[in-house]
Amino acid sequence: MTADVNQSRAKLATRLAFVAAGFGVACWAPLVPFAKTRCHLGDGTMGLVLLLLGAGSIVAMPLAANLSGRFSSKPIVLTGGLGLAVTLPLLSIVSSPIALGVALFAFGAFLGSLDVAMNLHAVDVEHASEKPLMSGFHALFSIGGFLGSGTVTALLSRGIAPSSSTLLSSAILVALILVALPRMLSNREGTKQPLFAIPKGIVLVIAIFAAISFLVEGALLDWSALLLVGEHLVSAAHGGLGYMLFSIAMTFSRFVGDGIVARFGNRIVLTLGGVTALLGLCGLLLAPVAWIGLVSFVFVGLGAANIVPILFRLAGTQHTMPKGLAVAALTTAGYAGMLTGPAVIGFLSKGIGLHNAFWFLAALLACVPIFCKYVTVEDPH
Repeated sequence: MTADVNQSRAKLATRLAFVAAGFGVACWAPLVPFAKTRCHLGDGTMGLVLLLLGAGSIVAMPLAANLSGRFSSKPIVLTGGLGLAVTLPLLSIVSSPIALGVALFAFGAFLGSLDVAMNLHAVDVEHASEKPLMSGFHALFSIGGFLGSGTVTALLSRGIAPSSSTLLSSAILVALILVALPRMLSNREGTKQPLFAIPKGIVLVIAIFAAISFLVEGALLDWSALLLVGEHLVSAAHGGLGYMLFSIAMTFSRFVGDGIVARFGNRIVLTLGGVTALLGLCGLLLAPVAWIGLVSFVFVGLGAANIVPILFRLAGTQHTMPKGLAVAALTTAGYAGMLTGPAVIGFLSKGIGLHNAFWFLAALLACVPIFCKYVTVEDPH
């Protein structure tokens, strides 16, 4: 079997793993109202229980990186993918808050393990291909998300029970993982690494950038509709339009991002992407009419789309820390940012108002183009 065939198989495996991860986590979203009702949870308690998903991911990521380095990404992708498939149906039947919390923690742990392992594999596949591929891989995570939420929503809307809907979804998830597995590279490093190491040097800056990027995305997910409605730009019924446009623009930009990075390099794309996203966020906050505010979401999505894929590439190619530890630090910081983002905005909005809280987001986002030169010192471009 030629090297080109091996690379093609490895690319397909990585794409399938990203689709599987996006598909699996998105299958949970339509189930949230059912779980809340079944477990008799109020809004506040449900919010606390939902945090356990992110907590499970954060706890599992360093271990997944360590095991991936010792045994390769293959067994971790298998464990993470099959674990998601097993716990997803449990989320549709558990009927007590404790059981739901435990199931969500396990679901998050399997998701975090799959996330780290597939990104480590993506770094190696990209390195072997000698051309940018990371943005395209991350675009497929978004496609998987659309497919996952769409599949479960369609099944539920036809009157199929949540338990049956999740079983069918789990079967799709298992199929994706089993097709991907034999095509994956054996990227075993065979070296013992510490389970956890504090990020340092360039990895620390990469992790901070990741936390900022995910924090902005999490804040947009939970608060952008309220901002649009509160500023009287759209009605409550149309509050979700902004995030929808952001998501579409981000997916499109990631599909074309690899070609742009190949032509202009990591530093230029990171700088221009950060500036574009920042201008979009400022446009949203200054928008006098609805169409300007909605178009601003498109600019945020286009600009922010390739920041995280570039950060994964940089984490996998830097020489300050072992690759596995660097990728784990990035993913952990990213998930922490995604979890704390909505809470931070909520806390700030109580003191200074939601509009001003979003200006705080803009100030954080400005750090990416301003300081990106410190993480792209080895950029060949």
